[in-house]
Amino acid sequence: MPTPLRVLFIEDSEDDAALQVRLLRQAGYDVLHERVDSPNGLELALEKPWDIIISDHSMPNFRGSDALKLVRQKGLDAPFIFVSGTIGEDAAVAALKVGAQDYLMKSNLSRLIPSVQRELRESEERRQRRHLEQRVHQLQRFEAIGRLAGGVAHDFNNVIGAIMGWADIGAQAAEHGGDLHDLHDKFLKIRSQADRASALTRQLLAFARRQMLEPCNTNLNELAKEEISLLRNVIGERIEIEMKLAEDLNIIWADPSQVEQVVMNLCLNARDAMPDGGRLLIETQNVTVGEDSHHVHSFGAHGRYVLLKVMDSGGGMDAETMAHIFEPFFTTKEVGRGTGLGLATVYGIVKQHKGFIDVESSVGNGTAFRVYLPLGNGPAVQPEKPTVGSLRTGTECILIAEDNEDLREAAREILASLGYRVITAGDGEEAVRAFEAHAKEIDLLFVDVVLPKLNGPEAYLKMAALKPAVSVIFTTGYASESNLIPIRTRENATILQKPYGSQYLAQKLREKLDQKK
Repeated sequence: MPTPLRVLFIEDSEDDAALQVRLLRQAGYDVLHERVDSPNGLELALEKPWDIIISDHSMPNFRGSDALKLVRQKGLDAPFIFVSGTIGEDAAVAALKVGAQDYLMKSNLSRLIPSVQRELRESEERRQRRHLEQRVHQLQRFEAIGRLAGGVAHDFNNVIGAIMGWADIGAQAAEHGGDLHDLHDKFLKIRSQADRASALTRQLLAFARRQMLEPCNTNLNELAKEEISLLRNVIGERIEIEMKLAEDLNIIWADPSQVEQVVMNLCLNARDAMPDGGRLLIETQNVTVGEDSHHVHSFGAHGRYVLLKVMDSGGGMDAETMAHIFEPFFTTKEVGRGTGLGLATVYGIVKQHKGFIDVESSVGNGTAFRVYLPLGNGPAVQPEKPTVGSLRTGTECILIAEDNEDLREAAREILASLGYRVITAGDGEEAVRAFEAHAKEIDLLFVDVVLPKLNGPEAYLKMAALKPAVSVIFTTGYASESNLIPIRTRENATILQKPYGSQYLAQKLREKLDQKK
């Protein structure tokens, strides 16, 4: 029974194509074919599937090398064979280098069938190899997802267990008239565990590139110096710290707090790689990534960057370890030493900043991480430091729109205790109705981005139509939700990421209200 074969001929001679079709049919192929001799004709033909492409090299209006280039630009890997009467040896070698599988002369078509059979066989082998590679990649992803799920479950179960334990102990103590100072201590322990859970969530969001960023023009040198001054005692005296910071370093466009996290995680990772002491180098410089910089990182876009290099003199890593270092909860440390989220967090932060990261290491020769961050434009902005001290109070009226009842009640209690008048709503439509009834007295909207019935930004636009000057703070769990906020609305709004504590909430509310004065 003939073997089906779909052949695309790029050939200006109808007779030459017909001869090759006859030879293929004599060899036992049921040939479905099409002949083209122009770029436009090839573009249309490539929309169909082909088993093999046979092309002349020299045609009056179309060069075979251009045809090959077009085929490969389309991402097609069908075997491409040149059959020509004029191709020279140098041209044939050049064609093989840019993706042709074979070439033969029209004067010696006895080679056509063996060449076609060989290329079809090798094409099938490549297809099966790709299929196996995809399966392996899929299994690796399942393994990474399993590690992620197991790590999250482990860490959150620890936190939840501690919260449940201290909550039960505190409730029993209160029931029996326990000491107020002792109860206060137990509440602080519960809050400490909640902070741990919040930090874990932020790390996961950073890895997933869903962390809310507040980018600005940032001086990387100043951030690095400040972070190292805080880390010196943690790193320890047995490790020599050397800083080579470029004096003419460009400003970067980045969220300062997130870049601090990158510096801290890389330095702590370097410390753990040198348990017996060693040398830690932190270096910054201006770099340009060009077309000849493939050794830097295959995912790096060409352009100008600021480079942060963190290098240690530790034991280094083998290739197997390096293949997994940015996976969440992957760690080579002993149990109890780190969660395995440090480098995954770094990777996510850098990618979310439109930068990229490269690592170089070998066993016995230490490790160097290179982080490439995009440039800013203009002078560096001094990062705002959170206010520490007593909670800031007020007497204004605030509408809270939050669908989570516990979170809504907690926010109401916090604001009421600070002197604010509070109106609450559980969905977007209820928030609009409440605003219509109290528009004159409401000074600020505190609105969750994702709400039932009417999402936060949609509800805000309806309320702003009634009172354009009303201030708004949106709350969100992760960055993708903020995309629901129209750009024009986002420019005048404050976005607060969950979870938020009473100190930060009070500070942001007061800042927003004071802007109107």
